Amino acid sequence: MSVYSAGATRTEGRRFDLIAFDWDGTLFDSTALIVGCIQAAVRDVGGQVPSRERAAWVIGLGLAQALAHAAPDVPPHRHPELVERYRHYWFARQHEVTLFDGVVPLLHALRARGHRLAVATGKSRRGLDVALQTVALRDLFDDSRTADETASKPHPQMLLELMEALDVPPERTLMVGDTTHDLEMARNAGCAAVAVTYGAHDHSGLRALQPLYVAESVADLHRWLLTHG
Repeated sequence: MSVYSAGATRTEGRRFDLIAFDWDGTLFDSTALIVGCIQAAVRDVGGQVPSRERAAWVIGLGLAQALAHAAPDVPPHRHPELVERYRHYWFARQHEVTLFDGVVPLLHALRARGHRLAVATGKSRRGLDVALQTVALRDLFDDSRTADETASKPHPQMLLELMEALDVPPERTLMVGDTTHDLEMARNAGCAAVAVTYGAHDHSGLRALQPLYVAESVADLHRWLLTHG
């Protein structure tokens, strides 16, 4: 018997049993720091420093893929150095950022209503584990998947593995994210999605992928999920 069927019953009127969240830019207020770390890393290896928009667009992808896209003039043989420089800057400053206001009450409210919660992120396993420990949220999530142990978004492997592990079908699964990569991953996995506009990608790009809802703030997301989720 699955963990889901053994440990929970469906709540009347609840549309989704599993809600999977992106991390950076959705739960964690880290977009500006990530952009800065990407720009500093590219500068260190002699590449053309990307604009804020270009650096922000790659957030959510696996790290190596993201950096290669952000710095197309950096030759492939220098990509390992680029990754190393990014990690140097990120781990030196990650203590400066934390959860968006309202995230903890949102997660507790969803747990209280019986939703299963998961994280599907372009971070590494090491990076996510450190972040979860820093904000003491590990116990609120039933499972998580990272890009370095599955595949980079928009490949659906993260969501497919989470749904299989938690025994929840696509039609009962919702992805919440701040990038088009998140929305495309949900579409590729056969899941619905909700976008948030306070992270990395702009309104027009997110709306073009037709999510169920586009939330302007964590409070807005909280209201929608408890009413329609």
